Amino acid sequence: IKKQQQDVLGFLEANKIEFEEKDIAANEENRKWMRENVPEDSRPASGNPLPPRLFNDSRYLGDYEAFFEARENNAVYAFLGLTAPPGSKVGEPSSA
Repeated sequence: IKKQQQDVLGFLEANKIEFEEKDIAANEENRKWMRENVPEDSRPASGNPLPPRLFNDSRYLGDYEAFFEARENNAVYAFLGLTAPPGSKVGEPSSA
C-alpha cells in the first residue's frame, strides 16, 4: 500500500497537480469518509476498501489500479477530471 501511495503522490508532485492527502490510519473521520464515498461496485467482496483511493472533491475516481492504467495510457488528467496543461504528454488518451 505504501509503495502505491508513494507512486501516486510522486506523480502528482512531479506534474505539479494540486492534491490533498487524507490520512485514514490516524484519522477515524477520514477513514469513515473514504469508506462511505467509495461506490458499492468498487468495494472489495469482503472487508473495507484499501488505500490509495482517488477522489476529485467527493467524486470517486478509482483505486491505484485505475490510476496506473490511466497513467500507462497517458490519460491521467482525464482520469483525474482535470484539464491537461498545454503541451502535456499525459493529457489525452493515446489511440494505441
